[in-house]
Amino acid sequence: MTLKECYEQLQGDYHGTLARLCSEKLVEKFALKFLADDSYTNLEEFMEEGNYNEAFRAAHTLKGVSLNLGFTKLYEVSEALTEALRGGQEPQNEDLLKKVGEEYQRTVSVLQELQHG
Repeated sequence: MTLKECYEQLQGDYHGTLARLCSEKLVEKFALKFLADDSYTNLEEFMEEGNYNEAFRAAHTLKGVSLNLGFTKLYEVSEALTEALRGGQEPQNEDLLKKVGEEYQRTVSVLQELQHG
C-alpha cells in the first residue's frame, strides 16, 4: 500500500498534509508515529473513570493530532466528542466515544497495513 492509498482508505487529506509537511517521507513518518500515540487510550481510561476534564484534554489532543495528520474522519468524530466534553461535562450523547473508537480502530488498522507494506 502506498501512502496515498492509505489516505484514500482513510478518506483523509493527503494533499493538504503533504503541502503542510513538504515531503511524503515526513508525512509517512508522522502518520506511522500515530500508532504510538496514547491519546485514545487515555481518553478511554478517563471516560471510564468519569474524569471528564482529563478526557477533554485527551480528546482535544486526539483531535489536534488527527487534524495535523489529515485524518479527516477521525478529526471530525474527535472534534464532536471534544466539544461535548468541554468544561469537564459528561457527554450527553453516549455514542460519541463509540464513534471515536470505531474510527480510531479503522485508522490504526489502515496505518498498520501501510507499516507492513
